[in-house]
Amino acid sequence: MPKWSRQCRLRHSSIRTILSIIAGLLLTSQLPQVRAVVYPSNHELYAFDYLGPNRRYLGTSRPLTKYDNAIPLIITNNCGDTIWPGIGTQHGDPPDSQGFELKPGETKEQKVGPTWQGRVWGRTNCTTGGDTATCKTGDCFGKLDCEYGGAVPVTLAEFNLAGGATGRQTFYDISLVDGYNLPIAIVYHPADNTSYIPPNLVNPSCIGTSGYLTTYSDTGLTYTNSTYPMPYEDIQSNADLSNWCPWDLQAFLPEKPGDGVYPYPDDTLHRPIFDPCKSACAANNDPEACCTGEYDDPWVCEPSQYSYNAKAMCPDAYSYAFDDQTSTFIIPSGGGWEIVFCPAGRSTTILATFTDELHKIAESGQVTQDILLKAMNMSYIESKHSAAGGIRVSMAGLVLTAVSLVRVVSSGTR
Repeated sequence: MPKWSRQCRLRHSSIRTILSIIAGLLLTSQLPQVRAVVYPSNHELYAFDYLGPNRRYLGTSRPLTKYDNAIPLIITNNCGDTIWPGIGTQHGDPPDSQGFELKPGETKEQKVGPTWQGRVWGRTNCTTGGDTATCKTGDCFGKLDCEYGGAVPVTLAEFNLAGGATGRQTFYDISLVDGYNLPIAIVYHPADNTSYIPPNLVNPSCIGTSGYLTTYSDTGLTYTNSTYPMPYEDIQSNADLSNWCPWDLQAFLPEKPGDGVYPYPDDTLHRPIFDPCKSACAANNDPEACCTGEYDDPWVCEPSQYSYNAKAMCPDAYSYAFDDQTSTFIIPSGGGWEIVFCPAGRSTTILATFTDELHKIAESGQVTQDILLKAMNMSYIESKHSAAGGIRVSMAGLVLTAVSLVRVVSSGTR
């Protein structure tokens, strides 16, 4: 066997061994084993079939529309500047408007059908006229009323209101898979006929822009109440958020003073407050970063530095394609949804804190008295929060160490 062939096989075997160890440790965790909801998802739990004349959905021979059973879709701008929300519909009855101007402090209420599946994002710095809108981030091919997805980078709120095998579960998430441009939160509005779910189990937020974080705290009351404390990420500071984006993934690279060209990566240069960040996948569409082609396998596709940084900043958000264990919310269908841009508070750690409780709700569709008691127990929340934080830190360190080993093995066998 030629020497180069033996070296390649050794390198490939070593890398596979390291990745297998990492994947084995990840798969032994107690986190939900749900396939990623990277939009559009092909996983059977997220699939929605427009029902034909020989099939029935909730007692009808056709999909219900927003005129049969309207689901509120509320968009709120808590930012200091005007934004132009965009809405993309993959399935179901869409809202009347899928793109509009929203000034600071304004809210727009719309309706979608009960089988709606789609995404919401914020567009920034738009120049508008008639039915056109040319935007710095999130642009919809120059249209005010979006017909397709927004141009990267965008922070996304994603929904499938009729998910699961029965179509009676709602799947939703905050996604940074297409990058990040604005802080965002998802707030559940229960309906009169839905089971009460504590707000600290269902209202995630992701804040990755400097200046928006409140002071360090394990818990808070934003988008919840004093009975049910919200678990917060308590490590990041506003200073940390000023440079979390890897240098070469900034949507608008700052120029080095004086030379008029993009500098060699230098994080000592001042970055603007509004600093949109492309994901590793969105930046170059590389199969290795996007987990496509031969990398469409959780045992092979590993998170990038962008993913590590994004997950540390927003623990409840998707950071790359196989980050589904810590990123998907599943609750019984019903109720309405509010998407808040530039929310107050801090990023949440709901999924890590209430893993077992959310599993039970997803499996049974019921909120037991035991779940209610744990959701209001500050000591329980703090203990779970601390344990989850330790796991996140140690696992991140393990994976980073393994990635370094891969590089050593690769360089040593060339």
